[in-house]
Amino acid sequence: MTTDPDDSEPGPDSVMPARVQSVDRALRLLEVVAATAPRGETVTTLAARCEINRATAWRLLGTLEARGLVERDPNTNRYRIGLAMIRMSASAGYDGLVRRTRHVLERVSEQTGETADLAVVGRHGVTYVGEVAPPSVMAINWVAREVPLHATSTGKAFLAWLPPDEARGLLDLPLPRYTDTTVTDPDVLMAELDGIREQGYAECAGELEPALYGVSAPILTVDARPLGVFSIWGPVSRVPVTRFAELGPIAVEAAAEVRTALQG
Repeated sequence: MTTDPDDSEPGPDSVMPARVQSVDRALRLLEVVAATAPRGETVTTLAARCEINRATAWRLLGTLEARGLVERDPNTNRYRIGLAMIRMSASAGYDGLVRRTRHVLERVSEQTGETADLAVVGRHGVTYVGEVAPPSVMAINWVAREVPLHATSTGKAFLAWLPPDEARGLLDLPLPRYTDTTVTDPDVLMAELDGIREQGYAECAGELEPALYGVSAPILTVDARPLGVFSIWGPVSRVPVTRFAELGPIAVEAAAEVRTALQG
């Protein structure tokens, strides 16, 4: 029986190659497919974004689809993340992500004297996975809670960096009113998202809970889509609207630091 040299184990002095091109391309395709969620994208667009030819992308996507890592919508021919990838992600949990970014949460909470939160993007919205509050502050714990997109700075920071039609499609109409300041008109909200993108961070002045104010900045992928959101919030007595201009840039810087930590 002959042994395929490609199947042999490397010796202790062997030098492993830096990367396998086909695997590298497949993983890059997965990253871009994930970045286009929940709408997905066609093979032509995915190939262009990954800078590979369409035939290669089609073969790689076919292999990924056979393993359940991506799925193709037969009506639109758009590829989205498959159930196998979702199961693997769920099994990993968020513990590793929170560990790698907790130092940022702790530093920002100490710097501002307020609560710092990390939220991740899911199929239909954002969910808090990490939080650090000042020791002397009795704060509501938001971890594991999914928040309404239109009534929080976290949700608006997520929506603002999506294509407008995709953002509008995620809104649960009619928009419920939680407080006197909740925006319930979709057109008014969409106009607000334009200003949020220009400013770089979102604000919330008691739109979900009357006494809770805060700011949030998106954690963006290489394709400038929201992967998560970094938030700073507190009671209106400590986080009035006049502090938003101070806290907003801190949230933007922290979001960029989290992105770097996740890439490391």
